[in-house]
Amino acid sequence: YCFMLIGIVPTDRAGAIGKGGGLPWHYAADMKFFREQTTGHACVMGRKTWLTLKKPLPNRLNLVLSRGATADEPRASVVWLRDKLSVLSLKDYLRCDLYVIGGSQIFEMFGAEIDRWLVTEIPLTVEGADTFMPPDFLRGFRPADSRRQAVQQAGSAEHISEEVREQRSGAWLETTMRDFRY
Repeated sequence: YCFMLIGIVPTDRAGAIGKGGGLPWHYAADMKFFREQTTGHACVMGRKTWLTLKKPLPNRLNLVLSRGATADEPRASVVWLRDKLSVLSLKDYLRCDLYVIGGSQIFEMFGAEIDRWLVTEIPLTVEGADTFMPPDFLRGFRPADSRRQAVQQAGSAEHISEEVREQRSGAWLETTMRDFRY
């Protein structure tokens, strides 16, 4: 199995990924995309991102990075680790890909090792956003492929997406641009 380290993140037009300790939007189509991409794989996240989840991500190995606190009670499919090296040392044992799902410190920590990016651009600018991706996090990646897809959003909203894959050093990156029209 060829292990890949994949970053997956939704951003607004300004690169925001958070506001007040959470995701500042909720789009069912993006959540479905995230679930489809990460199911059956391992997901590494920081403690703050872990705390925003109501429960472990189902059908995934949940790897939580924390320098201090750990879970109050052990849970199946959840592993607490203290550093990046501990996470990367699992690659010889995993028979799946490892998705880096956030937050911002975790994206920065693994940035140089990420082989592929899946980026959803949310077509808005979040007022008061307080957490952002580094502006150059896609440096070195280039477009390789694209496709279009239309999905019906709740109510009468039409969701149109364009997906662009980019490549860096033989690794793939997919940028998903979604335009929600009401």
